[in-house]
Amino acid sequence: MINSLKRCFSLLFFITIVTPVLAQVNPVPAEVEIQDIMKKFDAIGVSVAVVKKGALIYTHSFGLKDVESNMPLTNDNIFRIASISKSFSATAIMQLVEAGKLSLDDDFSSLMGFKIRNPKFPETVITLKMVMSHTSSINDSEGYFNFDVINPEKNVNWAKCYNAYEPGKGYQYCNLNYNMVGAVIEKCSGQRFDSYVKQHILNPLNLYGGYCLDSLDRSRFVTLYEYDTTTKSFSPQPSAYISRSEGLKNYISGYSTPMFSPTGGMKISATDLAKYMTMHMNRGKYKRGRIITKKSAKLMQTKISDQENYGLAILTTSNLIPGVTLKGHTGSAYGLYSAMFFQPEEKFGIVVITNGCSPTYSKGYNDFIKTTVNSLYKNFIK
Repeated sequence: MINSLKRCFSLLFFITIVTPVLAQVNPVPAEVEIQDIMKKFDAIGVSVAVVKKGALIYTHSFGLKDVESNMPLTNDNIFRIASISKSFSATAIMQLVEAGKLSLDDDFSSLMGFKIRNPKFPETVITLKMVMSHTSSINDSEGYFNFDVINPEKNVNWAKCYNAYEPGKGYQYCNLNYNMVGAVIEKCSGQRFDSYVKQHILNPLNLYGGYCLDSLDRSRFVTLYEYDTTTKSFSPQPSAYISRSEGLKNYISGYSTPMFSPTGGMKISATDLAKYMTMHMNRGKYKRGRIITKKSAKLMQTKISDQENYGLAILTTSNLIPGVTLKGHTGSAYGLYSAMFFQPEEKFGIVVITNGCSPTYSKGYNDFIKTTVNSLYKNFIK
C-alpha cells in the first residue's frame, strides 16, 4: 500500500521523458500544463498521443511507470486499456461480416449455441447488433467472466441477466455482451480470439500489443494503481496482469473466451493505440492498408442508441471538448483511466492513458482525462 504520493511528486514532476516530437510543433506549453494537471489530480503517470490531419504528430509520457521502483514511464510501455478494447472486438466482427461468415442481424442464440432470450419478451430475437450496441437488454448482474451465468441450462438465476425492457428498445452498458462477442469471433473464424485480433488487426497495422499477456514482454507493462478515496492513498493492482498460461492448457474455443477479456483486456501503448485510432478516423484505412471497409467503419461510428449515442463500440459525444463532436471510447479498470477520441471529418484524434489518479467526474467523464484531452486539443489542434 502506498500511503501517500506527496513525497514522490517533487521527483515525479522533474521527470521529463525525452520524446521526439513528430512534427514542427512546440511541446513545452502542453507539457507544463499536463504536469500541472497531474499534480492537481495526483496522477502517477500518463501517456498521450495526438493525431492531426491524419498523421501522428506528438507522443509523450510523464511521471512513473512504477512507484515502488521509481521507474519513469516511457512511450513504449503498454497498459491494459480496459473498455476501449471493445472496439477491437467490434472491428473483428465487422471483418467477419464482410467475409460473409455472419450477419449483424443474426439471432445471438444461434451464434452462441444456447438460448439468449429475455424471458419477459421471449418472442423478441436478440441480434448480434443489439449485443454490440448494448441494446440487448442483457446486464452484468450475475457477472461477466463466465457464460454459464446467462445459460438457462447452467444457472438457475439466468433470468436475472436481463432487464425489464424489450431488447432493442433500451440501453445498458454491459461487459458480458462483449465477452460473448469474443466467443462469436472464435466460433465464426475458427481461431482463438487473441490470435484472430493479432493476425487480422494488430499485425497489419504493425502494432505491438494483444489480449494474451503471456505472449507479451512483461517488462513493458505499466503498474496500475487504484485510488482509495477514504484513505486518499494508492495501491498497486497486480491482478490486472494475471498469467493465463495454466488456463490455456484446457482452453475451449467459444467457451473459455472470457479468459482474454474481449470486453477489456487489450494491452497496448498510447502511441500504438493512436495508430489504431487513426485507422478508424480514416474510415477503416491506415496508410496503405485497409482493415475494414468504409461502410463498416461508418456503421461502427453511427449511433444506434439515442439514449447514450452509442454505435458498435464507438461512442459519439460532445461532452469531452466543448463545441466539438468526437467519436471514440473510454476505459477504466484497476485504477487505470483511458480515452481514445477522434474527429473523422477534421482528421484529428487524441489518446490519453493514466495508470492512476484521484478521480472526479463531470458529464460522465473522468476530470483528469477530460482536462488533459482539452489541454492537448488547445495546444496541438485548435
